[in-house]
Amino acid sequence: MSAMTERIYFISGLGADRRAFKKLVFPPNFELVYLDWIPALKNESLEAYALRLAAKIDASSPFYLVGLSFGGMLATEISKQLKPSHTFLISSTPVFKELPWYYRMAGSLSLQKAIPVSLLKRGNNIGLKFLGAKTHEEIKLLKQLVIDSDPIFMKWALTCILSWRNKERPINLTHIHGTADNILPFRYNKPDIRIEGGGHFMVYANADVISKLILKQIADL
Repeated sequence: MSAMTERIYFISGLGADRRAFKKLVFPPNFELVYLDWIPALKNESLEAYALRLAAKIDASSPFYLVGLSFGGMLATEISKQLKPSHTFLISSTPVFKELPWYYRMAGSLSLQKAIPVSLLKRGNNIGLKFLGAKTHEEIKLLKQLVIDSDPIFMKWALTCILSWRNKERPINLTHIHGTADNILPFRYNKPDIRIEGGGHFMVYANADVISKLILKQIADL
């Protein structure tokens, strides 16, 4: 990697993949690396999975990490171990206490285990709008992401999210959150940067704003 190249690793959200990031725009000197999902092991914890996913990261040279939603929780765990130059969380949270109380209650009661796997594959328009999709293009992409997702993996990840108990906020971290996020409501979060009217899918819907924020933060380091 040349001295001028900046490398960013991306971890997408649950039920999504690298397509969620496709509207982000970076200058040519940025190398974008997507950490695609790997199969989870039986009863694997979020922390253990994060470290296996991190095996694809070249930590021998400086790098940045961007985590979306569930991917932000994984990015948090990776940051604690690999110390990126900077970590960006989008529509996520670095600590479990910023998850809504009803998520934590559901996790303690293991309610997610009662959800039929088939239910996780349904992408109706009402549910997609709840995720933050507004335009026809956004609804179409989110619907396709849900169709393409692995329901077994989604159920495992849901269990991980609801039982996650991280209290440590890594250093060199910027948390970006939308005020209209229905999945991780803004009122429970303490983000560094707020996006007015941003929904849970703002990485796509507000990609121009997000791109500029990340680049400005990197330039200011």
